[in-house]
Amino acid sequence: MSSEPPSAPRLAGRTPWWRSRTAIVTGVLLVAAALAVCFLRQGGGSGEVFLQAASADGQDPFTRSTARSTGRYASVMDDAGAAAAAGASRSLPGATPGLYAGTRNAAGCDVDQQIGYFTENQGRGRAFAGAAGIDPDAIPAYLHGLTPVHLRADTRVTDHGYKDGSVTSFQSVLQTGTAVLVDDRGTPRVRCACGNPLGPPVAVQGTPRARGGAWDSYDPAKVVVVTPAESVLDAIVVHDPANGGWFERPVGSSGDNDSRATPPKGGLPPGPSHPHTPGRSH
Repeated sequence: MSSEPPSAPRLAGRTPWWRSRTAIVTGVLLVAAALAVCFLRQGGGSGEVFLQAASADGQDPFTRSTARSTGRYASVMDDAGAAAAAGASRSLPGATPGLYAGTRNAAGCDVDQQIGYFTENQGRGRAFAGAAGIDPDAIPAYLHGLTPVHLRADTRVTDHGYKDGSVTSFQSVLQTGTAVLVDDRGTPRVRCACGNPLGPPVAVQGTPRARGGAWDSYDPAKVVVVTPAESVLDAIVVHDPANGGWFERPVGSSGDNDSRATPPKGGLPPGPSHPHTPGRSH
């Protein structure tokens, strides 16, 4: 069984994807309003949402952390323009340029180490595969097909943990700066700090009760939901907060094939010039 990653798509000479998809992104933002309302504002009953700081082990971790860094990232939702772009729905499609952050030519998650943990512990590997909806033998190919980036907004997900030999499932908010692996529709699929598989959030009845230590900048009104891009992506347009630049990371690559990108038209802005350090809670 090979753990070699699939060859990265070649992007030379191609028109940047965000220019041809601006209309698609705008349309999906409008359509997503009802979906996000269902996720985040459904009435009746009660429920819990676990807050997980970027550097924390998190709830019911599958593995030790494979996150190489959390860096310095501020929530793009602290910017009034970004909040307006997201609208009241707080929902953003995975194709949105600038939805994710990172450092050019550097991956925030060690995918091979993640694969090694599941190879060493077949029980956890089978549980992970079941939660991710794949065959256990497909774990290396699956993880190598994902793309390491960092969140640019506090993000709501369904988190799947591992406890006493069984898979757990709970609603979670991941802090801005969290290292994640995203799929070819731009949606988070693995949290690198704990190896937990991630899925789209589900409705919590009534007003969610937050559990866990909230970070200084946490604001429920600025939590976003990432919805799948309308079509498969060739690359993710990533913002580098360290230098204010932009780069393009081919889907399924870990930084070796990054290329410089011009600031995208549309999508999310660079954000605050003095980001906070992820992981700080109170």
